[in-house]
Amino acid sequence: MTHETRPLAVFDLDGTLADSGHRQHFLEGGRRDWGGFFAAAVDDPPLDEGVRLVLSSVEECEIRYLTGRPERCRRDTVTWLAAQGLPEGRMYMRRNDDRRPARHTKLEILKRLGRERQVRMLVDDDELVCDAAELAGFTVVRARWAVASPALKDAQERTGRT
Repeated sequence: MTHETRPLAVFDLDGTLADSGHRQHFLEGGRRDWGGFFAAAVDDPPLDEGVRLVLSSVEECEIRYLTGRPERCRRDTVTWLAAQGLPEGRMYMRRNDDRRPARHTKLEILKRLGRERQVRMLVDDDELVCDAAELAGFTVVRARWAVASPALKDAQERTGRT
């Protein structure tokens, strides 16, 4: 068995590889429907720019997925990735009860990965995650090819749900 030594390319899902725009309405208003929001993820169209970046990175890097989606979404998420023709890769998801802001949960995992292997890049749409990763010394590609609603941005930062 050979020890994998290729650098890691770490990709976010929502807003980076998956277009979650069609389900952001679940987060609007006073009562957010998190169950509906995550259940609808199976119908996300792929974001071509993000998909191309994964596919071009797989030659030189081992692909990992780092998402703010809760663990209960793992099966649907793995199915969605396969349906898009994306490479298999270890996926890091938040615990179902973890409500910390994404910039904390993702940076914690990214730092752990960086102690084990070289992280060539993190690709994420959340500006606060990107800022934190850059401050920690990681190379970041800011996924600015999808439009996040104010409700989604609030969910990422304040309520720690995605």
